[in-house]
Amino acid sequence: MASLFSGGKDSMMALYVMEQMGHEVPYLVNIIPKRGDSWVFHTPNLHLIPLMAEALGKELVQVEGGVDESEDLAALRDALQGLDVEGVITGALASDYQWDRINRVCDLIGLKVMSPLWRKDQDMVVTEMVDAGISSMIVAVMAEGLDEGWLGVKIDSDNLTSLREKSQRHGISVAGEGGEYETLTLDSPAHSQVLIVDEYESDVHRDSAFMRVTKAHLGERKPLINSISPL
Repeated sequence: MASLFSGGKDSMMALYVMEQMGHEVPYLVNIIPKRGDSWVFHTPNLHLIPLMAEALGKELVQVEGGVDESEDLAALRDALQGLDVEGVITGALASDYQWDRINRVCDLIGLKVMSPLWRKDQDMVVTEMVDAGISSMIVAVMAEGLDEGWLGVKIDSDNLTSLREKSQRHGISVAGEGGEYETLTLDSPAHSQVLIVDEYESDVHRDSAFMRVTKAHLGERKPLINSISPL
């Protein structure tokens, strides 16, 4: 199997679940869109994917997309065609748009699509991620109720409680499935090393905020990055 890997919590959870089910997943596949507003592919901090692949002990297939979605999907098709695999793992949760387009590409080249998180209760999925030991932090916020104070916040049991409160108050997805926030995976049971963020820049706008990691390294698997709790 090959895993479509964005570096976010959902793709990490999908990979972890499939490996726990006994599937061999030697490859991570990552598409780098030229546009930052892709509806199909995650875009924040993709320059860190090689470090993450190293931490996971996976071979990385990372290719540039194009100027539009059709070119991004063509890049995905070409990347997958070059691999000796029977199927593809995705971290899709509820996006019919993403689901349809990835399935269409895989159908054309005869690959199965495995989406272990698909249509599951989103609160349950995020809770299971935390319980499994998957550590991620928020690197982009794009919803009412989530401001720049959430950048760098780790999704742990305490902050998940805060996210649930925001969800109830503002009608946002606890899992960020509506594009409310994006994450960066730092650690998991599948990691041999933890991703440590050394330096970053914040880009804050009226209705959104983004965290670009400018320096990071791999270190021992212990909690070297403190959780930042929002007020």
